[in-house]
Amino acid sequence: MILSEGDKMLELHEPDFRYCENIMRKHAKSFYSAFSKLPIKKANAIYAIYAFCRLADDAMDVHQDIQELNQLEEELFLFMDGEVPDKPLWRALAVVCHIFPIELRYFEELIQGQKKDLHFEQPTSQAELEDYCYFVASTVGLMLLPVLTDQPSAVQEQAKALGVAMQLTNILRDVGEDLKNERIYLPTDVIQMNGYSEKELATHTINQAFVNLWEFEAGRAEKLYSEALTMMPYIDEDCRLPLLLAIYYYREILNAVRNEKYQCFEKRNFVGTQRKYTLYKAAKKGLAELK
Repeated sequence: MILSEGDKMLELHEPDFRYCENIMRKHAKSFYSAFSKLPIKKANAIYAIYAFCRLADDAMDVHQDIQELNQLEEELFLFMDGEVPDKPLWRALAVVCHIFPIELRYFEELIQGQKKDLHFEQPTSQAELEDYCYFVASTVGLMLLPVLTDQPSAVQEQAKALGVAMQLTNILRDVGEDLKNERIYLPTDVIQMNGYSEKELATHTINQAFVNLWEFEAGRAEKLYSEALTMMPYIDEDCRLPLLLAIYYYREILNAVRNEKYQCFEKRNFVGTQRKYTLYKAAKKGLAELK
């Protein structure tokens, strides 16, 4: 069998892709389980893109090291100018960008989003919050689109919606954890509109006003998930199940918090194995109907 140039590059850079794969396996077990089943070209592309996003995220959220983020940004600029830094991540991404029409501006926007956390200011409005969500999450979906579909321009808005929905879900799951890091992502006007207060937030008060506030954001996330699902007919058939599972699993986090009576201050809620299996069967059924 004669290998294509892309296949040869994948083979040559096998160790670089395994480096990226290990990052995803360690940090995103559910997503890894789903996307690792893709054809090797697509799976490797997702590993490499995820590895970049994880390194950018960890620089600020784990290490709180602006120099680390700046170095990643400098390496990205070199990469955008056609020079491949001699590191596993960049060697792998060079192959990915050769095979798929990835737009590197979204990588730059993701770093801009991470820098927003360095100089964190609580959003004053829903629009400000969703703008932040675009930079730190929607950009990831836009990076991935050319791997998932040969019509990425047709579903850009749905990809943006999915990123915002997932980031809102993160925020609603991690209210207490963010407070410990002196961050409040819930917008001031939404807090006030629902009759809650930042003093109550600081004391971890769960009352009807908090439930209303939480459900306002959850309702927005669920609407965006519904918008995102309209992209499925455009997604390559071999990518539909992993993407649908990612959406179903993430959306279900909202119900996991509800089931714990909105306790998102003292614990991190997650979707259990049995529930994931139920969602898996629902996704398989949904895809069968789509065909």
